Amino acid sequence: MKKYLLYICLFLSAVVFAQESLVKAEVDTTNIRIGEQFEYKISVNETQNVIIPKLEKLTGLEVVDTLKIDTINNKLIRKYILTGFDSGAFYIPRQQIFIKNQAYLTDSLLINVATVPIDTTKIKKFPIKGIKGEPYRLDDFKHYLWWALAILILIAVLVYYFFFRKKKEEVQQEIVPALPPYEEALEKLKNLDEKLLWQNNKTKQYYSELTDIVRGYIERELKIPALENTTDELIGTLTDFKEIDTIDVDKEIIKKLKELLQEADLVKFAKSKPLSHEIEQDRKDAESVINNIKTKPIEVEEDEVE
Repeated sequence: MKKYLLYICLFLSAVVFAQESLVKAEVDTTNIRIGEQFEYKISVNETQNVIIPKLEKLTGLEVVDTLKIDTINNKLIRKYILTGFDSGAFYIPRQQIFIKNQAYLTDSLLINVATVPIDTTKIKKFPIKGIKGEPYRLDDFKHYLWWALAILILIAVLVYYFFFRKKKEEVQQEIVPALPPYEEALEKLKNLDEKLLWQNNKTKQYYSELTDIVRGYIERELKIPALENTTDELIGTLTDFKEIDTIDVDKEIIKKLKELLQEADLVKFAKSKPLSHEIEQDRKDAESVINNIKTKPIEVEEDEVE
């Protein structure tokens, strides 16, 4: 039995010696003061297939820096800079190093962190000073400057409005009388022709302006909301006026107007593309409508003079 125990002890000693010979942990000092830094070094007597894990599980100590691994005389050496901010005795626990997929443990090391004694008898005491205000800077007045600028702008606007703008309003401007509906419509048709809209593939805009001219003329001439009415509403109104004999227009002109407005609706909403001769005919029909829709003069019967 004693013989077996001896073998076991020898085996364990050999394992410990093998680990100590392959991995080693050491520090440059075991006693520091609070905040002081010291070096912790791990040495491995092997350079192939070695894994040194991250230094962790520290209690009371902190890692300040981890230096790169150095290779010196077929050894891998990794150094760490540590420190402590609490007084007491703290262990750097055993670190597990893997060499060729086999784990080896370093020794744990005890570090004593001591406080710095302060001799209060030699410290000169001073009375408590009052709070000293900071000197004023431009930034302290920035918001006042913005307010001042806003007030100045407001004053300038008011001065302009009450003195200059009112004076301009007092100057009598020559009032240019509006053209009669018929002349205005013909002038607008002429301007529309000069734009060459449909010739430049702007057919939708052309028909929109063309029908607006016709509708605008009817609205001014007959005093009805032609610009707001739909095609059917406008044609219905003109038909009613024709039946009660309040406008001077033929049924053929109303038919042309209906066809023109329907064609314009197709172009604007159904993306229809009329041919050139059709567009030219619609232009002629628009002018024909303007030429032939008139209000009928109201006949006033004069009482016979006895």
